[in-house]
Amino acid sequence: MKPGARTAAALAAALALGAPAVPAAAQGLGGRANTPPDTELTVARLRYAPGDWYGNPSSLPNLLAFVREELALPTADREAVVTATDPELGRYPLLYLTGHGEIRLTEAEVRALRAYLTNGGFLHADDNFGIDSTLRREIGRVFPDEPLVELPADHPIYRAAFPLASGLPKVHEHTGGPPRGYGVYHDGRLVLFYSFNSDLGDGWEDADVHGDPPAVRRAALQMGANVFVYALTH
Repeated sequence: MKPGARTAAALAAALALGAPAVPAAAQGLGGRANTPPDTELTVARLRYAPGDWYGNPSSLPNLLAFVREELALPTADREAVVTATDPELGRYPLLYLTGHGEIRLTEAEVRALRAYLTNGGFLHADDNFGIDSTLRREIGRVFPDEPLVELPADHPIYRAAFPLASGLPKVHEHTGGPPRGYGVYHDGRLVLFYSFNSDLGDGWEDADVHGDPPAVRRAALQMGANVFVYALTH
């Protein structure tokens, strides 16, 4: 069976068992309308303040196209945009957060994000270089009793759709050092994945934005597809 067929079968089974619902409709970046109500799957980008939550504008549309083309899953053309307190948040099985610097959640956002994650949602936090210290602080506020732990290279998230033997791929050097994938578990379920020192979102951007080699971009997109599929099936 081809990877796309396996993924589609796993996804169908997960949705039949009550995985988080997919959005009916949402608004994309810049006020442009997102997909119509019959579109199956998309990602929600988390809007927060302060900080550049809107970074890498071509990244998620490219990731969704990659998932659609490589795995034959019916994805939307672009992401939705939500805040942590958006009443529609629970309709999105995957929430994506990125940025370079400061992130500071309100108490209401902390409570809402925890409720979303402990009731079946999944968050992918992607360090776009510079957000690490404040992001870790805010994750600690959302989950004060569940530590952020490094995931081994053989964790299922690294092979949910494409097997990545070395785990999280390296996209940009920044300050050097290996890429590291972290997670938070709640009641035995991985509810948050944090890609650090990798910059996956840059690897998902249009090829001419950063000039990354095709192999690097493909590895980044494969990892993004793994997170997407893992969020839908766990």
